[in-house]
Amino acid sequence: MKRIFEIDPWLVQSHELHPEDKRLQESLTAIGNGYMGLRGNFEEGYSGDHLQGTYLGGVWFPDKTRVGWWKNGYPEYFGKAINAPSFIGLKLSVNGQPVDLATGQFQDFSIALDMHQGLLTRAFTYVVGETQVRLTFRRFLSAEIRQAALIEMTAQALTGPAEITYAAALDGNVSNEDSNYDERFWDPLGEDAKAQTIQLITKANPYQVPRFTVLLKQALRLNGQSVAPQVTTTPGALSAAGTLTLAAGEQATLEKDVIVLTSRDVAPDAQGQTAATFMRGLQGQSFDQRLAAHTAIWAKRWAQSDVIIDGDDAAQQGIRFNIAQLFMTYYGEDKRLNVGPKGFTGEKYGGATYWDTEAYIVPMYLAVTPPDVTRALLQYRHDQLAGAYHNAQQQGLKGALFPMVTFNGIECHNEWEITFEELHRNSAVAFAIYQYTAYTGDESYVNHDGMAVLIGISRFWADRVHFSKRRGQYMIHGVTGPNEYENNVNNNWYTNTMAAWVLEYTLARLPKADPAVATSLKVTAAEKAHWQDIIDRMYYPVDQKLGIFVQNDTYLDKDLRPASSIPADQRPINQHWSWDKILRSPFIKQADVLQGIYFLNDRFTREQKERNFDFYEPMTVHESSLSASIHAILAAELGKQEKAVELYGRTARLDLDNYNNDTADGLHITSMTGSWLAIVQGFAGMRYDHDQLRFKPFLPKAWRHYSFKLTYRGRLLAVNVGAKTQLTLLAGPPLDVEVAGKMVHLEVGHADA
Repeated sequence: MKRIFEIDPWLVQSHELHPEDKRLQESLTAIGNGYMGLRGNFEEGYSGDHLQGTYLGGVWFPDKTRVGWWKNGYPEYFGKAINAPSFIGLKLSVNGQPVDLATGQFQDFSIALDMHQGLLTRAFTYVVGETQVRLTFRRFLSAEIRQAALIEMTAQALTGPAEITYAAALDGNVSNEDSNYDERFWDPLGEDAKAQTIQLITKANPYQVPRFTVLLKQALRLNGQSVAPQVTTTPGALSAAGTLTLAAGEQATLEKDVIVLTSRDVAPDAQGQTAATFMRGLQGQSFDQRLAAHTAIWAKRWAQSDVIIDGDDAAQQGIRFNIAQLFMTYYGEDKRLNVGPKGFTGEKYGGATYWDTEAYIVPMYLAVTPPDVTRALLQYRHDQLAGAYHNAQQQGLKGALFPMVTFNGIECHNEWEITFEELHRNSAVAFAIYQYTAYTGDESYVNHDGMAVLIGISRFWADRVHFSKRRGQYMIHGVTGPNEYENNVNNNWYTNTMAAWVLEYTLARLPKADPAVATSLKVTAAEKAHWQDIIDRMYYPVDQKLGIFVQNDTYLDKDLRPASSIPADQRPINQHWSWDKILRSPFIKQADVLQGIYFLNDRFTREQKERNFDFYEPMTVHESSLSASIHAILAAELGKQEKAVELYGRTARLDLDNYNNDTADGLHITSMTGSWLAIVQGFAGMRYDHDQLRFKPFLPKAWRHYSFKLTYRGRLLAVNVGAKTQLTLLAGPPLDVEVAGKMVHLEVGHADA
């Protein structure tokens, strides 16, 4: 655990620069707007250790993945989010000395990410001899004009005189840190000094993946007036230079407006003209005016999604940080995109889609965003259904296998235990359809496009199982469950349970489906009978003596011991142990059996939940960002309040406190919903199965109260938990809600419950 930023309910701020943790600072001050994003790099540059990173939604590269031990069925390429051309550059010098906080003299440093609107502010006093210049930077990526980045630098000469030179740069000569031998992924197409644009295209690839063309355009204003700087170009880069001369007490403000376009939206030959049109509109207002419009959009988002915690500022900061980063990554504006585990904050996982979206993003977004946002996440999978059929065929199987990692629906992960074995992702896609339908009451998706998805997944499971004649039961061998610290296991309880559930849910929904869908997909009576036979005779490993569901065959043969037995200097084990040692250990990376109990919560007794929680949680090292929230929710349900609060702290502040020592390479975006889930589904006990909204709340001892809002079937509901629980229907038709076992009738304009 490492905390380098101060506690504040609305700010992530520090008054110190930590060179040894520069990458961590960059991750924690990353910003985005769903279209693009960047790490908290310094505009003026930094010569010390750091990770430069700018990323564009949907822009990626299919890197070669073939190796000597190639296996049939491997993906042809490894998809990767590539570092995009940088647009924040604003090189500075004071009286001839470059401004570089890695080497120069400075004081009064501060950096702050304002979570109200994703505004990043940084300031310091740079000292060159007798001259001191106060430099303040502000930047945001517009939620109003998503192709726009706005950067402002104010220089004030505290003592003078100060001659400040600047060079506003656009730089396409970038590479990924994880590339081989500084391999570059961009080829320059042209630079235009007069228009201040650069245009680049991703290098050619041997696969049928379209090349992406991007154009960046900048314009400068000094003290509100357009300037005509001296512009120079080199292949793939551009720099616009000028000089400010300030006497002591004088200041000047330089604004850098940027437009970024990609061929996903604008054809390459039209990008220059389109960018010019965008820029004219952008420059019609000042930085502050654009910021006000941007902030107004964020205010509407916060009005629906904010969670207020009274009594614990660290907990408050944690959940707001997570909500802000989630919305800076995805708010449904582009139906072609999904939520990458690192979002726009780092190269690792960046931009690709994992099962995290369906398992963790969907349940929160259902409640705090407009309905079409979550519907877009479901549609994303349907639109890639052809790729899922392709993936199954690559494995020699029928039906649809949704990818573990993808940009376009085709599996693009090159580790065999992921590509071949983490098949549980298929069930998460189906479960998201169930969650959407159960929560919204809207059956239009599940009865049409969703049914095509369910049938494809069901056919995959029906082919992937095998029948054990010895046991007279169906089994699934050779898988990796959610607990990735065990590979190639047989009969992972979670995988088997969710596969059977998918078949059951599909059969239950088929009679209600659009007849045209069922007819076109030709679901036969024999096929349905086979699905039912699998449901009836699926094998689930259990231990009657312990009263638990066994994680997988042979798990109980391990050297079972609690994670507390691991020496502190060997944690996290994934950064200290060999992979072989981890696989042989009993330690669990994340919720596995407990993930299934969380999903299918109403199917299990309290005793079953408690026995499994008490057995598995002590052996769980929570080295997956996805783990703590599930455990927090179940702990709250079981009355283990202190444990629930402890695990909430871990999921809410996973990145802010760098719990797993892995935030320096980017934030854990898809796990950030976990803090909201831990409060709403955990502390407040919200459930919504069987067409009934229910709450069973408790108040953590250190908190005075907490409150949140959620939308539910056309209603807006406010929940406040303190000495007593208050529910208020803010909008929509009357609603009956179960609170702590009692039915409460809510109407707009009437007294709270």
